[in-house]
Amino acid sequence: MLVGLHTDYLTEDLADDGHPLSFSLDCPPGFNFAYDVVDRLGTETPDRRALRWCNDDGERHDYTFGDIQRLSDQAASYFLSQGIRKGDRVLLILKRHAQFWWAITALHKIGAVAVPATNQLLRYDLVFRLNEANVTAVVSTLEGDVAAEVDAAQEETGRTLVKIGVRGARDGWEDLDAGMAAAAPFVRPTDEDLPTVDDAMLLYFTSGTTAQPKMVVHDYSYPIAHIATAKYWHKVDPEGLHLTLSETGWAKSVWGKLYGQWFMETCVDVYDFDRFDATRLLEHLQDAKVTSFCAAPTVYRFLITQDLSSYDLSALQHCTIAGEAMNPVVYETFREKTGLELKEGYGQTEMTLAVVTNYWEPTKAGSMGTPSPGYDVVLLTEDGTEAGIDEDGEICIRISGAKPIGLFTGYDGDPATTAAVWHDGIYHTHDLARRDADGYFWYVGRNDDMIKTSGYRVGPFEVESVVMAHPAVMECAITGAPDEVRGTVIKATIVLAAGYEPSAELVKDIQDFVKHRTAPYKYPRQIEFVDAMPTTISGKIRRVVIRERSKGDAGER
Repeated sequence: MLVGLHTDYLTEDLADDGHPLSFSLDCPPGFNFAYDVVDRLGTETPDRRALRWCNDDGERHDYTFGDIQRLSDQAASYFLSQGIRKGDRVLLILKRHAQFWWAITALHKIGAVAVPATNQLLRYDLVFRLNEANVTAVVSTLEGDVAAEVDAAQEETGRTLVKIGVRGARDGWEDLDAGMAAAAPFVRPTDEDLPTVDDAMLLYFTSGTTAQPKMVVHDYSYPIAHIATAKYWHKVDPEGLHLTLSETGWAKSVWGKLYGQWFMETCVDVYDFDRFDATRLLEHLQDAKVTSFCAAPTVYRFLITQDLSSYDLSALQHCTIAGEAMNPVVYETFREKTGLELKEGYGQTEMTLAVVTNYWEPTKAGSMGTPSPGYDVVLLTEDGTEAGIDEDGEICIRISGAKPIGLFTGYDGDPATTAAVWHDGIYHTHDLARRDADGYFWYVGRNDDMIKTSGYRVGPFEVESVVMAHPAVMECAITGAPDEVRGTVIKATIVLAAGYEPSAELVKDIQDFVKHRTAPYKYPRQIEFVDAMPTTISGKIRRVVIRERSKGDAGER
C-alpha cells in the first residue's frame, strides 16, 4: 500500500496523457523530512522496503521504513548522549555504508547540521573542512585510512572532536552500532531544541574546480525539491529499485539515494564498493534487478566498452545522467546497445535540477533538456540582457519574492561571495549554455573555461564532444594554451582508449577528424596525451590545472 505522501507537498497541472504541464511545491511550517517522511512511512507502512544494501564481499541487508525509523531514533538518542546538539556541525564520512541513512536522518531529527564528505579526503582537506565548517563531531568509516587522516587533522587543528566510528574499531573512537544498541529511548526535541524549516540542515563543500571549495548551506525545505528529481527525472517505480551510484560524500547522493526516492516511497539500492569495476556494476544491475539508474558520464563511458548483450538488463527501464555534460557519442552508443535513452539533468550543489530532460520529454543527444518548472531559468548575456536563440548566455535563476524551494540559503560565513552570485533578484551559476528553437539548452562551459582564440570565442564542451567521437579517445579536456603567434590556441588533453598509443600520426588523425566535423578554427592545434586527468575529489576535470600547466610549459620554451 502506498501512502502517497508526496501529494501533500506537490501540486500538478496535468496534460491529457498524464504528464505535468507545470507543478508547484509547498513547504509547510515546521516541515522536517525525518519526522514527516521517514517516521510517517515507518508508522504507516513499517514493512515497506526502504533500503537494499550490499557490497562486493557478499554482505546483503534489507531495511524497511520501520527499521529506518527505529535505527534513526536510536542514533539520534546516542548522538544526544555524546553531546551533539542542534546547530552542531557533524562531518559524515560513511562511503556507501548503510549507517549513512540512519545517521543523517538522526541528525535531521535533533537539528544538527550534516556535513557529508568523501572518504578520499586527506589530512590537508580535512584540516580545511574541520576549521572552515567549525566541525564538532565526526561519524566516519573505520575502513581504510580516512580515520587516521581525521586523527592527524585533529592534532594539527587542536580541535576537540566527538569521533564515532563505523565498521571497525580504533583507539579514541566510539562505536556507533554499540552506542545505538545501548541508547535510551529517543525523545523528540521540543520548543527551541526542535529545528525549524529555516534552520541549516545540510552543509556541502563544493568541488572546487577553480578555487578552494565553498560551503553551501541548505535549509529544511530542501528535500521537498527532490520530489521532482525522483518523480519526473529518475522516474522511480515505487515497486522497483532505484540506484544512484554516487558516494554519500557528494550532494548527488541525496539527489538520488534519499530524499526524492523516499518521498515517492521507492526502495533505494545501495551498492557499497571501493573500486569501480564496470563488469561488477553490470552484474549488480542484473542480479538486483535495478529498475532505474543514475550515474555520471564517466560511468556510462566505461559501460559502453563492455559487451552489454551478455547481461540481462531487462528490469532496467529508465536511465539518467548528471555530474558533467554528456557527449552525444555516449548517448548514441548506450542507446544502440541497450535500447534505453539517457535523460540528462543539470544542477549544482547550490540547487536541485534547473535544466532537465524529464521522462516524458523527447531526448536530444548532448542537450541538458529544458528549464525545470521549479525554477525561473533564463540565459543572460554579459550585458544582462536575455540571450536569443542559439546565442550563448549564462544560466541564471530569476528570483522574485521568496527563495525557491531547493535553492541554497548562501555560502556559510561568506556573505561577500554569496552576494557576488546572488544579487538584484538573480542567482548566477557561472555556467554557459545556448537555447535552440525548441527551448532545449546546450551546455557550453564554465564562464572561466571559455577560450578566446584568433578572434573567436569557443566553448570547450562543443569541441570535446567532437574529439570524444574519435575511437582512440577515452577522455578529453579542451582548454586554451599560450601561443606566440595567436596568443591562445585550443589544446586537447587526451586519455587514450585501450589499444592506442601516442604518436605524431595519431595527433594529425585526431586534428583532421575534428576539422572535418566542426568549424576549422575549433580544431586543437596542440594535443597532449596523458595517463589520467587532473580532477577534483568528486572526479570533475580541473581544467584550471591543465591551463596552468600549459602556461608553465610555454614559459620553459
